[in-house]
Amino acid sequence: MKLVCSQSNLNTNLSIVSRAVPSRPTQPILGKVRLQADVESQQISLTAFDGSLGISTSFKAQVTESGDIALPAKLLSDIVSRLPAGDISLDLETEKAIVSLTQASGRYQVTGQESEEFPELPVVEDGEVLTLPTEALRSGLNGCLFAASTDDTKQILTGVHLKVYSDSLEFAATDGHRLAVVKTTNQPESESQEESQEELQEESKPEEDQHPIADEASFEVTVPARALRELDRIANQQKQDKTVALHFDQTQVVFELKSQKLTTRTLEGQYPPYHQLIPKEFQRLVTVEQRQMVQVLERINIIADQKNHLVKFSLDRESQQLTVSVDESEVGSGQESMAAQISGESLEMEFNVKYLLEAIKAIPSQELQMQLNAEAEPVILTPLGGMQMTCLVMPVQRR
Repeated sequence: MKLVCSQSNLNTNLSIVSRAVPSRPTQPILGKVRLQADVESQQISLTAFDGSLGISTSFKAQVTESGDIALPAKLLSDIVSRLPAGDISLDLETEKAIVSLTQASGRYQVTGQESEEFPELPVVEDGEVLTLPTEALRSGLNGCLFAASTDDTKQILTGVHLKVYSDSLEFAATDGHRLAVVKTTNQPESESQEESQEELQEESKPEEDQHPIADEASFEVTVPARALRELDRIANQQKQDKTVALHFDQTQVVFELKSQKLTTRTLEGQYPPYHQLIPKEFQRLVTVEQRQMVQVLERINIIADQKNHLVKFSLDRESQQLTVSVDESEVGSGQESMAAQISGESLEMEFNVKYLLEAIKAIPSQELQMQLNAEAEPVILTPLGGMQMTCLVMPVQRR
């Protein structure tokens, strides 16, 4: 193998695939990244696989001799990331499985391993294929990934449930304390723009009509949130890719961009019927500025985070103010009030500030609405304008 590539390209693509390298590999080969160089296509391919999540990427290079080798992922990344900008020459001594990296400033050698032992990424041969708009996919993920569980004992809740309809995508995630449901378009950008007027009319409907309705989906699957976070990072870096191809069967999904591929197992089990958790009627409605709410909660959290993360919400209909407070005798106290449009009777509730803050940060609008009933019932957060999004946060029982 002989090739020349830029330090920038090699470093960028190594950082993409390294996310699929396990920190404690069950087999030594999984701690490596597979590097393939092809004379015919004049491309380098990099692949990493932890047994569940696999990522591959390719980029252009000047390849004079094809080759295939597995190299220690962390060692290679550490060297390449610290090399100065410019071209790097890679030469493989096949008999010793040693790759030399040569640049104007010097030369490094890395001992690798024959790639025969490196596992092939799973493929979906007989499954179905869908083409999803990249921006719609990213919007859905950004609006719900925060709510996925990190508790591995509840495997199905560590994923995002994706439903595909003829003209829309629905994303849902819950950890039992909060729920996020996002509905985005499933049409190319040009078609989406043509229907913008129709979307605006939809946004002007009464709020209860905006909650996503569980119609018949053509396809649904639960995908590990970890894999989808990596997909979001890749799609963010590859902004020129307008669509993502989704290949799927009962056990595997493969997301494919122009030069990157991500494969992961699906999560087994029945995802909770989350639409049933969302109330249809509300006794109270509160409208506040999203940015101001985030800033207030972040300041209050300085004290709340010291002990039990609880904050009190007080709605005052007469003064049209929302007051957020924390009182921990062993730590301190804090209180802030903000203007709000409040309909319905005054009310006090307590929340885990972390759950509330993450939900509000995910809402992409200048104003948000809080819909609620009683102090022990969930609060529903929705954006005013923009995409269809519903966040449910359970209150904490008052002491």
